[in-house]
Amino acid sequence: MPKFSQESFSKLSTCHPDLQALFYRVIQYRDCTILEGYRGQAQQDADFAAGRSKLKFPNGKHNSQPSNAVDVAPYPVPDFKRLEEFVYFGGFVLGIAEMLYDEGKITHKIRYGADFNGNDRVTDQPFIDAVHFEIIT
Repeated sequence: MPKFSQESFSKLSTCHPDLQALFYRVIQYRDCTILEGYRGQAQQDADFAAGRSKLKFPNGKHNSQPSNAVDVAPYPVPDFKRLEEFVYFGGFVLGIAEMLYDEGKITHKIRYGADFNGNDRVTDQPFIDAVHFEIIT
């Protein structure tokens, strides 16, 4: 059975309890790695400057404590140019999130960074962040 590394566990522990519950369930079925939870000002501003984020600190979902967003990739991490592998994983995560929400085990719905507008299409997104999952507040 897959399990989180200590580094992934530490990053996930900076996140909202709903995100923790979600990815503790996901790891039971699919191996994955937590890339980032809480993001401080220096990292957020660097990501904005590099075009990896559309928001400056403190406006990103990663910038609250606990973090309302988490970046997660399937493990082993595929080539970032292979979007379909991330989208496949993202769909799996969203399915688990819906199940947990319906069961009352998480209290927020989840938005996926490859489908920010939530219309189930990734081809109409001006900005795709295929490792990003956030709670909808």
